[in-house]
Amino acid sequence: MRIRTALHAVARSLWLALWGLVSSVLLFTLAVCSIALIPAGVGVLTAPYALKAVRHHANQRRLYALEWSGVSIPVPYRPLPERGGIAGHVERLTALLKDRATWRDLQWLLVDMTAGFALAILPPALFLYFPWGVVLACGVWRPIVEAGGNEWFAFLHITGQTSANLAAVLGAAFAVIGVLTAPALLRAGFVLARQLLHPGHERELEQRVQRLTETREDAVDHSAAELRRIERDLHDGAQARLVAMGMSLGTVEALIEKDPARAKRLLAAARADSAEALTELRDLVRGIHPPVLAERGLGDAVRALALRMPLPVEVTVDLPGRAPEPVESAAYFAVSEILTNAVKHAGATLVRVDLHHADGMLRAVVTDDGRGGADAALGSGLRGVGRRLGAFDGVLAVSSPAGGPTLVTVEVPCAVAAPAAG
Repeated sequence: MRIRTALHAVARSLWLALWGLVSSVLLFTLAVCSIALIPAGVGVLTAPYALKAVRHHANQRRLYALEWSGVSIPVPYRPLPERGGIAGHVERLTALLKDRATWRDLQWLLVDMTAGFALAILPPALFLYFPWGVVLACGVWRPIVEAGGNEWFAFLHITGQTSANLAAVLGAAFAVIGVLTAPALLRAGFVLARQLLHPGHERELEQRVQRLTETREDAVDHSAAELRRIERDLHDGAQARLVAMGMSLGTVEALIEKDPARAKRLLAAARADSAEALTELRDLVRGIHPPVLAERGLGDAVRALALRMPLPVEVTVDLPGRAPEPVESAAYFAVSEILTNAVKHAGATLVRVDLHHADGMLRAVVTDDGRGGADAALGSGLRGVGRRLGAFDGVLAVSSPAGGPTLVTVEVPCAVAAPAAG
């Protein structure tokens, strides 16, 4: 398992080195040129799109950092004006240029294409020494040397079969070093990005106060809406059935001596109504707080939820104990909504759920192999999940490129209590 994780780190480092370098260079050039051309008028049109693309690239790196190395990088961006037209376009450009996070993003791009590239390319470069050393040892050194070539393998000068064999051994050593250091170097690159993208202390406090104000209002609205839903479900469901059952029993009392056969039919119907009312009450209670969640905890509750899904759901749980009940409930319903979306809209054939707790954070990562294209800003369900998590200072991040896969990460700060002994 550790070797496989290290090999994954090598592959991810290669991806970050190649695609990250290309993206960072192109976006940095486009953004800087657009800003420089603002006085000429051209930049007014292009700069907002360029800076939004930079933010998208930075957010993608934040998701990679969290998913691949467990490095959390806060999202510090201020909301942009949504007014349309030319005036709204200019307002968005002004807001982007006034936001200090924009300039931190540009600084990060500059470092990412230099120091970040060096950290990312080192593990795959060391790993690729091994196949080249084997190729040389298999005889490829001969035509090179005989043609007058001056072949060096790192610091080793290749002059014959012996030195070529040593190159294969040295390449194997380099590959081992590259594989063993890949996870640490990958994490180092993400930590470097966090140092550059992380908002300042004052801005972080400002964001936290603003977020707590918004989430408090959302929590009040959500509680009121939930209460209205429960009242409506009781009135339209179980209450109506119980009233009907009472009326049926009253009719039975009047008919039990005059028409016993009809009385029996009414009793059977009343019994069926009572069973349906009980089922509706159980469903209502499960919607408020599932019994398995209260009794067994978040891990078993999500496993039970996965069993009810109409498509395969693989659940991995690594929780050393139980989180506070409100946090468990919020995380459970977040995973439930995400799985429901995957079933209804993603066209997925397999969903994976990973629950774990690390660095004071409860994280749930849900990945599906569907068509992608999910957007938390457009779906009312995901927006509701985000608001519910916000009451606990939690976040929801969605990465869903067209064609998939879709990765949704839920993160809630909390402590986990170890289970009681005995």
